[in-house]
Amino acid sequence: MASPTLVYCGGGNRRLVEIAIAAGFRYGARLPDTIYPGVAPLWFADQDWHNPKRDAYMAALAKHRPMQATVLDLERDEQLDDVLRWAEEAAQYVERVVIVPKVFDIIRRIPERIGSADVLLGYSVPTRYAGTEVPVWEFGRREVHLLGGSPHAQMCLMRYVNVVSADGNMANMLATRHCQFWVPGTARYANNRWWPTLMEANGGEKWGDGGDRSDAPYEAFRRSCENIITAWNALK
Repeated sequence: MASPTLVYCGGGNRRLVEIAIAAGFRYGARLPDTIYPGVAPLWFADQDWHNPKRDAYMAALAKHRPMQATVLDLERDEQLDDVLRWAEEAAQYVERVVIVPKVFDIIRRIPERIGSADVLLGYSVPTRYAGTEVPVWEFGRREVHLLGGSPHAQMCLMRYVNVVSADGNMANMLATRHCQFWVPGTARYANNRWWPTLMEANGGEKWGDGGDRSDAPYEAFRRSCENIITAWNALK
């Protein structure tokens, strides 16, 4: 079993993108956003599901031509036709369209191919920010892209759905806000065994040479990226 394609989804900070790509992630971003194609080609595109702007999003897809992209979230039964129209337009610019079903018993009505693009199902991993209530068994053996959530929550879902790709930026947020990095539940010395801080990992001493702490968030993010890639590869 091949490991899923892992995507670091973030824009506006070139150094974070470079760290993620060096660790083995693909590049993703919420469009339109500031991205850095000189670092790596854009592989995955997402849009603001709270405030979808179809014209601007499609123009960005036409410009960047990522491998796969989400479309309008399918939150109500009566949205299906509109979502499929988004998918038909996006299929002109990508190889895989990701449709995110948040309605019970609607997956059977979602085609596996639209235009020249394959259709993946998006599973929005439940968090405080978002998430689907559609039960995992409705996804069957359809190919699934995981959206958001913690790395360990995503890995648990491998038992229940056919995960082919996954994106997230939780490692980014916790590194830049709290200098926390992800480990596979092994940091028993820390307040959070999944997300120790650099200080906790350093025996209570602040991390950084000569009192310079400016690189600490980047070091935390680097550790997360390397640990996440290693943990996913171990699931093969």
